[in-house]
Amino acid sequence: QEQLEESGGGLVQSGSSLRLSCVASRSTFENYAIGWFRQAPGKEREGVSCLSRNGITYYADSVKGRFTISKDKARNTVYLDMNALKTEDTAGYYCATDFRWECNGWQRWSYWGQGTQVTVYS
Repeated sequence: QEQLEESGGGLVQSGSSLRLSCVASRSTFENYAIGWFRQAPGKEREGVSCLSRNGITYYADSVKGRFTISKDKARNTVYLDMNALKTEDTAGYYCATDFRWECNGWQRWSYWGQGTQVTVYS
């Protein structure tokens, strides 16, 4: 059973920045894709960004140019740097893995962290 742990959420004003962290086991971190997702109240969960095993990155259109996904090998951590935050970015943010090398879209992700809340006010 994989354990993922997110942190870094908070309450920020629009236009601000936040860095979210997702800590995974070394095996997962080194071998599999990790994705970031979000879910706002009353809305379906949506994919935000993904980092494949080989370092290929993917972004939802709504965050392109504002969010950056990266990883730190020494810390087994995948980061989501969020800049120019908007009120519509308010959501619970979750990282996930499905023990596959490639991202292959936003479907079929089996293992999830508990999430971290991001709230952006105007």
